[in-house]
Formats: sequence, C-alpha cells, structure tokens
Amino acid sequence: MSELAVTTRGLRKTYRTAGRRIVAVESLDLEVPAGGVHGFLGPNGSGKTTTIRMLLGLIRPDEGGMTVFGTPVPKSLPDVVGRIGAIVEAPKFFWHFSGKRNLDLLARAIGVDPANVDVVLHDVGLADRAGSAVRTYSLGMRQRLAIAATLLKDPDLLIFDEPTNGLDPAGIREVRSTMRGLADRGKTVLVSSHILAEVQQIADTVSIVAKGRLVAQGRVDDLVAGSGSMAVRVGVADRDTASHVLRDKGWTVSDEGSDLVVTGGDAAAVNEALAREGLYAHELSTDHANLEQVFLDLTETEPTAPTGRRAKR
Repeated sequence: MSELAVTTRGLRKTYRTAGRRIVAVESLDLEVPAGGVHGFLGPNGSGKTTTIRMLLGLIRPDEGGMTVFGTPVPKSLPDVVGRIGAIVEAPKFFWHFSGKRNLDLLARAIGVDPANVDVVLHDVGLADRAGSAVRTYSLGMRQRLAIAATLLKDPDLLIFDEPTNGLDPAGIREVRSTMRGLADRGKTVLVSSHILAEVQQIADTVSIVAKGRLVAQGRVDDLVAGSGSMAVRVGVADRDTASHVLRDKGWTVSDEGSDLVVTGGDAAAVNEALAREGLYAHELSTDHANLEQVFLDLTETEPTAPTGRRAKR
C-alpha cells in the first residue's frame, strides 16, 4: 500500500449554536495519498474547512483520530508541522512592500535560508514581479505569493482551502497551474473546493463530502468511469415545455446556458420523448460524466456508505 499523507478515522466535530448542536463532520474516514493533487470536494458547509482546521490543530475533534505522514495529530503536531504548509484564511501582506521584501521578512522570522525566497518566487511564476509592490498585484498574484510563502519551509504537504475563491478565470488558471506544478515536483497538494469541475482538471484523487460525511473517495478516473452516469445536452426552441415533458419521464433536467441538460435517459430516449409531443431538438449531444454529476448522483440517493476505495480499519 502506498504511503498516505493524511488519514482520518471516525472524525466527528459538532458546534453549539442558538441552543442547538450542529454536526459539522460525522464519522469521516479520509485518505490522502502521498504525492499528487487530492481534491477535498463538496458544497459550502459540508465540513471541509472544519476538517482542515482540525488537521492543523486549530480546533479539536469531538471524536476520532488523524495522522499526517503517520504521525498522530494534533497530539504530535510539533513533530510534523515542519512538513506542512497551509493557506486556510486570506493571506496578509505589507501592501507597500514588494513581494520579495514580504517573503524576506517572513523567511527571517521563521529562520529559513533567505536564498529560498528567490526559489519559491520562481516556483510560483512571480520572479518577474518580485520587486513590485504587493498593492499592484492582481488577486491571483497575491494568492500565488501566499503559496510561495508556504513553500519557504519546503514542506511535503500543502493544504489549500478554497484557493481560487474570488479569482477571475485567468487567476484560477494561474493558481491551478501552480498547484499542478507542485504536485509534479513530488509534493502532496490537498485542495478543498466546492467547484468540482474546476478541481477535476488537476486532481489525481478525490474525496467528496456532503453534510459532513464522506460519500465517495478514490482516483478521479475510477469514480467518473464507475458512475455509469451520462448527461444529454438538448437544444430546443420551447425550453419550458420540453423541460416539463422530460421531467414527467422521471429525468433530472437543468438549465445550462441556452441548453437543457438531462440525466437519467439516453439521447435516443430523450429525442423520442420530445418528438412524441411535437418538440424537435436542434441540438442533441451526450456529455460524459464528470465529478459534479457523480456528486449529484451520490447525494440524491443519500448513500449510507461511501463508494470508491475505503480505508481498512
């Protein structure tokens, strides 16, 4: 069995608010392989940030255990903290200082060789803007500067919580490319996100959570291929009527741009159902399943046990 960078077993965390107890994480068995990008995926409020904060010792679980590279945390976190770099909250920098100056100060504060600053700026693609004031950086550049800060210690595990929030498409692409590049250098990148389709482009493995519970885990290709789910994209003039017709067949129908996206029926069946009602598609194509569709399929059926690779107890 390959080395695991992160494991959790029976992890549970609750909060008390307005006189009632809210379960944020419930019986979570998580496995993050060492090396590559691991997507920790699920909608907002599904327990991703709570889990990450427990791993980093910022909050304590009610029940369960966790390890980072085989070391129990938070009990022995000091023994392994040097191997971890993380961005959990919005990064803070001196805006009137240059990116390099900010990292020079940080390197001095944490006792890191100053020579590492130029290396990490190059690693995240900011070498040509190292001398510019941070206030002139785009949001995506500031996020890459934050990643550079986490790299100063040359950690083996990098944890990023929703790193592309608020970024424009160019910024998302830059951060995504940076994360993939780190994984290709042998780092383990654990990235949480509620945008499943975005992470699918760079992740090797994923864990998908909903309402604090694990619903699927394993290699991306295996989960998508094993879902058996396909969507039919339909272009039709009378979308409202077509939507009612297709829903009456028991299929799931959603609007996506100018098209309807139908799951639950194949293209031939969808076309036939429309034609029987005098509706004719001007576009009909089949989309292969993606992580988002896998997630929807799993959560709609509310499974009691996760699919994909399970941890052995």
